[in-house]
Amino acid sequence: MASEQLENTRQALREAMAHAERAAELARLLDEAQARTADAERAADELRAVRERLSETEERLTAANATEEKLRKDLAEQRYQAEVAKWKLSSVQLARWSRIGDAIKTGKSNPVRLARGLRGAARPAKRPVAPERQPVPRKSGDKPAPGVSFQATTSFRVVGGKSVKLKPFRVPTGPNTRPHLTVAVVAEPHAEALLRYEWRQTIGFTPRDFARVLAVEVPHLLLVESVTEGPWAEELSRPGEGLRGLLSWCAERGIRTVFWHTKGEADRFVAAARLFEHIVTALPKSVGPWSAALASREPEAGRRAPSLGILPFAVQPRVHNPLPLTGDRFDRVLTLEELLPAHLSYPDVLTSYRWPVAVDCPPGTESWLMAELAACGTSIGTEQDDRRAHAALRQAYAAGTMTNKIDDLLDAIGLPSGRATLNISVIMIDRGDLDHTLAQVAPQRGVVQLVLLTDAQDAERRARAAMPDRVEIVVRRTDPGLTTGGMLNHALDLCQGDLVAVMDAQDLYGPHYLTDLSRAFLFTTADIVGKAAHYAHLRDVTATVLRQPAAEYAYLPEVAGATLLARRTVLRGLGFADVSEGWAEVLMRQCRTDGVKVFSADRFGYVCLRDHDRGLLDSSRLVEYGPADPHALI
Repeated sequence: MASEQLENTRQALREAMAHAERAAELARLLDEAQARTADAERAADELRAVRERLSETEERLTAANATEEKLRKDLAEQRYQAEVAKWKLSSVQLARWSRIGDAIKTGKSNPVRLARGLRGAARPAKRPVAPERQPVPRKSGDKPAPGVSFQATTSFRVVGGKSVKLKPFRVPTGPNTRPHLTVAVVAEPHAEALLRYEWRQTIGFTPRDFARVLAVEVPHLLLVESVTEGPWAEELSRPGEGLRGLLSWCAERGIRTVFWHTKGEADRFVAAARLFEHIVTALPKSVGPWSAALASREPEAGRRAPSLGILPFAVQPRVHNPLPLTGDRFDRVLTLEELLPAHLSYPDVLTSYRWPVAVDCPPGTESWLMAELAACGTSIGTEQDDRRAHAALRQAYAAGTMTNKIDDLLDAIGLPSGRATLNISVIMIDRGDLDHTLAQVAPQRGVVQLVLLTDAQDAERRARAAMPDRVEIVVRRTDPGLTTGGMLNHALDLCQGDLVAVMDAQDLYGPHYLTDLSRAFLFTTADIVGKAAHYAHLRDVTATVLRQPAAEYAYLPEVAGATLLARRTVLRGLGFADVSEGWAEVLMRQCRTDGVKVFSADRFGYVCLRDHDRGLLDSSRLVEYGPADPHALI
C-alpha cells in the first residue's frame, strides 16, 4: 500500500513538473508574442509616420509641379503673344497703305523719290506667316501626358500570308470644338478618340490621384465610360472609395457627372451608375433594362435618381474623314477580319479604315463601324464604287456627328453647347436667266444669306419666292462700270455668314453641293475650299470630261473659282482683283503669297457647263459622250 501511494505521489509530481514546464514555455512564447506585437506596433507607427511624410511630400511635389507647369504654360503663352505682336507689326508695315504712307512721307520733297516709292509700294509684298501656338515644352525625363502619343504605330498588315507596308494615318492633335469647356474623361481608346476634339479633355487620372490631377484644371463635367480595363474598371463593377470619393469631389465643386454605358450588360454597372447625376447609353436597346434597374431601387439617401438618355457612337470628323493615306489604296477587297485584326490599337484602326479599295462587311456588323468606314471614304461591299462610297459618306455625316451628339448631351445636362458655326452667304451674279440662277442655290442647305447681283425684273420677289424663309435676300443691280472682281468685292461687303460661297450662274450645282463642300472645314485646317477635280460638259461635242481626277481631298495651289467656299474674314483680307477675266487665278496666287491654305474636296456635285472651251480639256479625262448629271450629281 505504502509503495503504491509513493508511486502515485511520484506520478503526480512528474505531471506537476510537466505542467510547470508547459506553463513556463507558454509564458515564454507569450512574452515573445507580446514583444513582436510591440515591435509591430512600433513599425506600424513608423510606417504611418512615413506615409504621412510621403503624402505631404507628394502634395508639395504635386503643387510644385502644378506651379511649374503653370509657369511653363504662361511662358509659352507670353512667347506666343510676343510672336503674334511681331507678326502684326510686320503685317502692318508690309500692308500696301502703310508702304504708300512711308513713300509719301519720305518723298514729299523729292518727286522722283516719291514716284519710285509709290511704284515699289504698289507691288505685292509677301506677308509673313502667322505664328502658331507651339506645344508647351516639357521637362527632360518627363513621361508624355496620356493621349499625347495617341498615334498609329503599326506600318504593316498581313493579307493572305503576305506582309504589306503602308504609311500610318497621322491622328490630329487639335483643335477642339469647345475650347471654353474642360471635361474629365474616363474612357477606352475608341471613345476617347470620339471625345478628344469636342472640348479640353483631361484623362489619365486614377482612384488614388484624381484630386491632385483634376485640381490643376478643375473640369466643368466628369464623363465616365463603362470601361472594363484600367484603374477604374474594378470601381465601376463594385463601387469603392475611389469612385465615391471622385463623385463627392465633383459634387463639392458643382461639377456635372455623367455615366456613359457603351458595352456590357446594364446590371454590371447599375450600382456605380446610380451614383452619377446622369446616365446615357450608346445602346438604344439597353434603355429598357436601364429604366427597369433604376426603378427597382430607391436612390441612396441624399441622392436624386439619375436622369437617363442616349449618347450613341457617331462619326468624329477629325478622325473619320476621307483624307487619304500616302500612296494609292490597296487594290483588294478585304474582309472585316483582314482589315481589323484583333491586335490593332484604335489609331491603327483609323489607318486600316483608309487602306483598301473596299471592305466586305458581313450581316450584323455594328452600325457605328459601318459609319466610321463610310466616313473615311472606303467602299463597303464586294467591289469599289466611288459614287456609292460618296453617298455613304454623306449619309454617315447626315446621321449626326459626335459634335452634334455632344450638343444634345450638353443641352440635356445644363451646360453651354455653344460653338463656331458654318453658316454660308452665297454670292451669285445672274447672267440673264434668273430662274436657272435661283434653281442652283435654292436647294442648298446651310445658306443664311443670298447676295444676288441681277438686272432681272421683279428680282427680289422672285428670289423670295424661290428661296426658303430662313434665307436673307439681298438684291443689287449689276454695275456695267465695274469688273467682275469689283462686283464680287461689293457683294462681299454685304455678306454676313461665317463662310462665303461664290457660285457661277451658268454652271450646274447639285442639291448637296454646299453641304459636301462645307464638310471639309470640319476636318481640315484650310481657309478656302473648292474643287480642283470636277466634271465639265462641252455642249458643242456633247462630251463629259473629268478634270484633274487625282486632285481630290488634297491641299493644292488652286481650285476652280466657281467652286470657291471661304472663311469670310480671310476672303475679306484677300479681296478680289479688279479684273473680269482670271479673278480666280489672281486670288489663288495671292493665297500662295500669303500662306492661305487651299483644299480641294471631292469631284461630285458640280458641273462646269460651256458651249465650247478647249481649255477644259487640259488635264482632263473623257468620261463619255453624253450628259454629266449621272456622273456628277449624287
